Amino acid sequence: MNKTLELVLRWLVGLMMLVFGANKFLNFMPAPEMPEGDLATFFQGFMASKYLMPLVGLVEVVVGILFLTKKWMPFALVLLAPISVNIVLIHLFLDPANIAMALLVFVANIALIYAYWGNLKYLFK
Repeated sequence: MNKTLELVLRWLVGLMMLVFGANKFLNFMPAPEMPEGDLATFFQGFMASKYLMPLVGLVEVVVGILFLTKKWMPFALVLLAPISVNIVLIHLFLDPANIAMALLVFVANIALIYAYWGNLKYLFK
């Protein structure tokens, strides 16, 4: 992979994870209007658990910092994989109109996994 593309993807995803993860604790961005329906029910359950949103926020902040500092990238990519898959699946099944950013994170994660495959392939032996 081109080093410039890798840098852009790392910074783009790193900033997104850091900002959206920190927002789960600091609430500096207004929550989007939640329409009635399955998505609202899903998020109500997620929030009612009391631990899931802080856990996701913490993992997102950690991944964001690791991406931005380029430290432990293979570990950060493994941490981000289930988050990016779930973001896509939530949007695919509950909010397909707003799937674009979810796909961006997912595709960037896949591209960066490919770029760091030499460090990750041992997990699959």
